[in-house]
Amino acid sequence: MSVGRPELCVGAVAVRDEHLLMIRRGTEPGLGMWSLPGGRVEAAESVVSTVLRELQEETGLEGLCGELLGWVERSGVSHHYVILNFRVTVLGCAEPVAGDDADEARWISLEEVSGTDLVEGMETFLIEHGVIPEGPVLGVL
Repeated sequence: MSVGRPELCVGAVAVRDEHLLMIRRGTEPGLGMWSLPGGRVEAAESVVSTVLRELQEETGLEGLCGELLGWVERSGVSHHYVILNFRVTVLGCAEPVAGDDADEARWISLEEVSGTDLVEGMETFLIEHGVIPEGPVLGVL
């Protein structure tokens, strides 16, 4: 399968009480690995609307979309994504519940994120943008 045009995607970077909201991917690419809640921007959908829709679909949580934190580009044999990652404030105190493309959703301690099985480039992005500390791995999920 050849890669077509790049697809625009978004990610939600939500931090609360020194924990990062993450999902375990239920589909390729990155099946079984940990990532940010997010997904593809649909036709005629704004990126902010997509962030909030994907947050709700993958974690059951509602939020407010903040500023653009940064972007990454990921490509492989069957995909080419340009991903815009936005800071998000989660509303309320409900616990995340996995849905849609996520097999699991949970808050992970910022110090333990590096010890999880993250999708390609996620740890580097989170460190470079000051979301998680750079340092030794403290634990593995």
